[in-house]
Amino acid sequence: MVHVCLNGPRTAADGTAVPLTPESMADSAADAVAAGATDVHVHPKTPCGRDTLSPRVLAQTLSAIRARVSVPVGVTTGAWAEPDPAARLERIRSWTVLPDHASVNWHEPGAEEVAALLLDLGVGVEAGIWSGTDGARRFAASPSGPKVLRVLAEVTETGPSSAVASARGLLSDLGDAHGRPVMLHGEDGGAWPVLRLAGELGLATRVGVEDVLRLPAGRLAVSNAELVTAGLVEYEAGRRGARRGR
Repeated sequence: MVHVCLNGPRTAADGTAVPLTPESMADSAADAVAAGATDVHVHPKTPCGRDTLSPRVLAQTLSAIRARVSVPVGVTTGAWAEPDPAARLERIRSWTVLPDHASVNWHEPGAEEVAALLLDLGVGVEAGIWSGTDGARRFAASPSGPKVLRVLAEVTETGPSSAVASARGLLSDLGDAHGRPVMLHGEDGGAWPVLRLAGELGLATRVGVEDVLRLPAGRLAVSNAELVTAGLVEYEAGRRGARRGR
């Protein structure tokens, strides 16, 4: 129930826990899976640490991680990696090694076209629906909605208490989400409260240095594996809280 997000758009400035090379991403993924992660989400990086959709970098990254783990591996298609929608589609068409799935942020320009292309290629689509955007409304009207692998309900509010309220509002906005599974997660100060809420609601979730750098007690995490271990504990705490409330 807890997937690992290895790095996100973070850089070396965010600390040594952020894996930036294919080899370090593979090491981090292997340790996270050993700790209990069931899926990997990664942002391939250029040598200077920038997110990229480059087919060469994607192939190197996926091959390195798949040599170490047997769980599904997904990547980002975030607009920050390729701002021009047409160029983003060309990048994806040029991929020589395909991920198991890719996230598509529904509020970004070109989301529908990116999702359709990925589906045509046989790549699972994670529909990224961010709080504070029109993503939920656009996804509700999307012809690709019923075909996605799952919905990533992404809470961008980072206040510990306000993030939970934002998460509940986002889930309400999603409605039945075209009947697709929902993965709920937060970021930074909101990451752990939202993860516990996911446990309470019985939803899938994710954790990793993309979403949060500190453990629940406030100490900087030294690895994605440490965050996954803590995430499983916090998720189970949410489930126990739900059982006590019945």
